[in-house]
Amino acid sequence: MTMSGEVVPELSVVILCYQAEEFIPQCLASVEAEMQRLGVPYEIILVANYITGSKDRSPEIALGMMKTNPRVKVVAKPKEGMMGWDMRSGLEAASGRVLALIDGDGQTNPSDIGRVYHELCGRRLDLCQAFRVERRDGWQRTLISRVYNGVFHLLFPGTELHDVNGKPKMMTRQAYQQLRLKSTGWVTDAEIIIEARRNSWRIGEIPTVFGKRAVGRSSINIGAILEFIQYLLVYRIRGTRWGRRCQ
Repeated sequence: MTMSGEVVPELSVVILCYQAEEFIPQCLASVEAEMQRLGVPYEIILVANYITGSKDRSPEIALGMMKTNPRVKVVAKPKEGMMGWDMRSGLEAASGRVLALIDGDGQTNPSDIGRVYHELCGRRLDLCQAFRVERRDGWQRTLISRVYNGVFHLLFPGTELHDVNGKPKMMTRQAYQQLRLKSTGWVTDAEIIIEARRNSWRIGEIPTVFGKRAVGRSSINIGAILEFIQYLLVYRIRGTRWGRRCQ
């Protein structure tokens, strides 16, 4: 509880809603149902940042959700980057003791939020996430993910996570405050994991099935993969201080 008497949320769920539009109410409802089942004080941050001049109705729809739900916050700003910038702006708006990141395109099973939360708390981890043992969004995305994770483990041997980009990705506030995130693009998930290793966090993961997209199209293409690899190479060349291995 804060000095003003407000209850500090136990869990902040940051939902990345770029171009999610009409799917936002359904996504919000499914996440809220899971949060009520979990039974902890919570808040939900809808990140609906937009490209200036676009016809994306996500900000308008998200703000409408906030007007009728006191547990909902909205971040809706002109974009200064891509997914990484959205992730960072959502995390900055969160006030909970534990912070969770999920995508708002329907591919994440809301029940994974509770499963990851229990794993994080039960094992007293700093960061926990789901890793995709099965993907239902096509062989191309599966192949891209395998290549990306292969390159990551080649450059950063000993990282025992199966899926660097896995979500929900959840961390304690104490851990989050140690992050020095700089990326505004597609590599922020990897940056979080590298920073976690640099800070010797206790890290865990649980398996999940990744569904088909309910809305929009993936923006991951050969350009994004090249960006991934370029970032990882630069970070590896600059060097990191390795802590203990993932638990």
